[in-house]
Amino acid sequence: MSSEEGGRGMWGGEELDLDAYLARIGYSGGLTPDLATLRALHRAHVEAIPFENLDVALGRRISLDVKDLEAKLVGRRRGGYCYEQNGLLAAALERIGFQVAGRGARNRTRGDALTPITHALLVVTVDGEQWLADAGFGWQGPLEPVPLTDGARVEQDGWVFGVGSEADGVHVLRTLRPEGWTDLYSFAPHALYPVDFELMNHYSSSHPRSRFLGQVVAHLPGAEIRRALVRDRLTSTRVDRGPEERRVGPAELAGTLAEIFGIELDDEEVGGLVRVHSGEV
Repeated sequence: MSSEEGGRGMWGGEELDLDAYLARIGYSGGLTPDLATLRALHRAHVEAIPFENLDVALGRRISLDVKDLEAKLVGRRRGGYCYEQNGLLAAALERIGFQVAGRGARNRTRGDALTPITHALLVVTVDGEQWLADAGFGWQGPLEPVPLTDGARVEQDGWVFGVGSEADGVHVLRTLRPEGWTDLYSFAPHALYPVDFELMNHYSSSHPRSRFLGQVVAHLPGAEIRRALVRDRLTSTRVDRGPEERRVGPAELAGTLAEIFGIELDDEEVGGLVRVHSGEV
């Protein structure tokens, strides 16, 4: 399938206010579609826009329309989960001139259970080489793109990621921890498109088995420290030490989301999330 359909970019890049997006992530570098730009843009996005499921927790519909993503993640300075994050990143990369394709992955951070394909990521081709780009895997994800070659290993400010290959062309993204290599997710080589992201988004935002329902989730990966709020537990992880954990009570929720993750909410949203956080819904 061509990346252009009737003059419209597949990822809706022409609809994006690129200047507003770049201001949101604090990026002022070059815009040539090369590896240096890809790396810098990816890092700026990941460090500026938090991963969060708050609209899902509030029972709201999640739109992947580019203008809606822009209004939420850029205009309201909110975050989003993988379909929103990587949908917005794909639009920006496409607008700049990169060749972007989607992939669907199985999460492997939950043990040996076979999970459905619900994670969305991107593959960006630069000078004939493919790079895994993923701004939507939360605190465990890479800061910068990872070369999509078997045996690749990259260090990003002390955080180490690698790519392996399995049968049928399946790739695995891994991270190195004190106890050894840990699989993050696996994905097949066939391309996915925005319509596929829509289908996965529907499952993740509404299916009773989705882990995004009924709990508050917010993550922010960083170079020095990575933070994750899941239900009432805030975990902070650094390269040189084990995770530190503390409880976040209902009265602390809004302040934690604002101070740690940069997520500002109105009174109605705070009230709804406190009820979810307290197990009242």
